[in-house]
Amino acid sequence: MSPSPEEIQTAQAQAAAIHRRRRGGRALSPEIDQQPVASPTGPYAGLVTRTIAFALDAAIVNGVALIVGVTVGLGISILQLPKEVETILAAIMGVVWVFWLVGYFAFFWSTTGQTPGNRVMRIQVLDRQGRGRLRPLRAAIRFGGIILASIPLFAGILIMLWDDRQRCFQDRLARTVVVQVPEPVPPTQRLPSVAG
Repeated sequence: MSPSPEEIQTAQAQAAAIHRRRRGGRALSPEIDQQPVASPTGPYAGLVTRTIAFALDAAIVNGVALIVGVTVGLGISILQLPKEVETILAAIMGVVWVFWLVGYFAFFWSTTGQTPGNRVMRIQVLDRQGRGRLRPLRAAIRFGGIILASIPLFAGILIMLWDDRQRCFQDRLARTVVVQVPEPVPPTQRLPSVAG
């Protein structure tokens, strides 16, 4: 007689708990460890949530850039370089900052669909048709759309207030939606304790 699906799931959870205990981790149910999956059909993220997430990401990007810039600046000041060389190095650092900025957002949107700020605010960028994560080029185009959307007094961002799926200009350009990630579902049963 073959085991029931419930028995198989319980056995898998027990095996995972034993494995975690051996590694020194907490024995949690597999349902807690898995990242909740968002659906491209909603609920859609609002203006305030998206703004806070973007502000958190901007703080991370600029904080790292500040630390690198101060370190490079101190190194350059010790070397006593000519003014022309310092100007060229400053221009190079500005270009590196732009690549870092675009790369940060493109990397996270194309790998998990969530930047660290999005993860804190529990939102995710998804393909509009539910095909999964964005490709890196589409993610970079989406970031370019944010820049374009903010130029005319944030009109490209504020259009989300009249859109049924709360899409901004960058979402329309990259064919994406930003949805709220569901809360993880707690396990319905406690795992039986395993003597170690």
